[in-house]
Amino acid sequence: MAVNPTASLHPTAQDSAANLRAGEQLVDDVGTGLSGSLNLRRTALRLLTMIRPRLADWGMVVLPGDRPGSLTLVGGDDAGFHAVISTAAIAELELSRLLRTGGTELRHVMMDDDAEGDLAGMIPHPRLVAEAASMRPADLLTVGLNARGATIGALVLIRCEGRGFEARDVTVAERVATSAAMALDSARLYEERGRIASVLQSSLRPPSLPEVDGARLAARYRPAAEHLDIGGDFYDVHGRGDDWLLSVGDVSGKGVEAAALTGRTRQSIRTACFFDRRPEVVLGALNTVLFDEHTKDFVTVVCARMRRDGDGRFVVDVAAAGHPPPIVLRRDGRVETVGVSGTAVGMIAQVRYRPATVALESGDTMLMFTDGVDEATGPDGMYGVDRLVALLPRYAGAGPEVLCEAIEQDVLEYLDGRQHDDIALLAVTCGD
Repeated sequence: MAVNPTASLHPTAQDSAANLRAGEQLVDDVGTGLSGSLNLRRTALRLLTMIRPRLADWGMVVLPGDRPGSLTLVGGDDAGFHAVISTAAIAELELSRLLRTGGTELRHVMMDDDAEGDLAGMIPHPRLVAEAASMRPADLLTVGLNARGATIGALVLIRCEGRGFEARDVTVAERVATSAAMALDSARLYEERGRIASVLQSSLRPPSLPEVDGARLAARYRPAAEHLDIGGDFYDVHGRGDDWLLSVGDVSGKGVEAAALTGRTRQSIRTACFFDRRPEVVLGALNTVLFDEHTKDFVTVVCARMRRDGDGRFVVDVAAAGHPPPIVLRRDGRVETVGVSGTAVGMIAQVRYRPATVALESGDTMLMFTDGVDEATGPDGMYGVDRLVALLPRYAGAGPEVLCEAIEQDVLEYLDGRQHDDIALLAVTCGD
């Protein structure tokens, strides 16, 4: 059988057409294979798997790092390998220039004594450089990953000795990079938004309660959207020494928007009580802040300033803005409702809130709660304050932790699996 010795060196028209079809197929496969992937590193690894060896013998993807000023390198022989480097570390390398321009660079590699040094300009990691050099590369091709008007990274490809990148191969690589860049950027944005949401969610979660000399504090919080762990109800405790401000509130809206307003409300209360802990003053300041924001939602709040006197009792000044008043459970089982009321904050420009004062003796507990408790709807209608008042005496002297847990459990049993509003409870018991 006669063999044409130049056939492998000069591709026929059929070979060119086959290569063209193969390139088109690769571009389509990358576009389809990466769609829907929202994990950045996993998307990069999937890209490298799809292009080796069809387009290159070795590959690396350069991606934005989790922290500002960092980059993540994914690739090499180990599918699980990735490394984080600083952008400052590559400031003088060719890779840094390409990341600024988003262009394409093809370099023919000369396997001399300084091959690793040449490769390091585009592969800024010693392990990856050593891998690439061991393959006796013929060509090093770097293509910018450009998406939504910005260069988000780079695709670094190597073909081994005897298999360089021709012009059509470079074109295919650029098209692959364009397709992959959109998928990678979508995954990047998804992860970035996830990190932002996680940070915001953490800042909006109910705070841990401080240690207060001469008193015990406990709280319960159950958002309506339990998978979010945040909602429109809140509780907080600020102060020091023998002077503390307790607050419980409820934003009129729902979901993430309500949680954002909750965060602003908590911060406004914290700032106001730094200057004056009188509850009527705090509520007045909060009302001014929220009214000036022209928010469509309003907030109900109850504030209680708790100060310890010389006899070990706590004198508590209470003011309320459209919120259920606190309930005091005496040590002997008597139940009293603190007589306070007032307009919800954020509704009208100026409101004067009138406080009431109550004293807590040793063993007495004051309970503050949101309407997720009394307005919880079960088979017989709303749970109601009367049902709550009837429940409390059996827990006289039990302490705030037991009381909050018992109320939450009783409300949930009454709901019998039905949906509920946000629920917040805050209780303080006088005595160590």
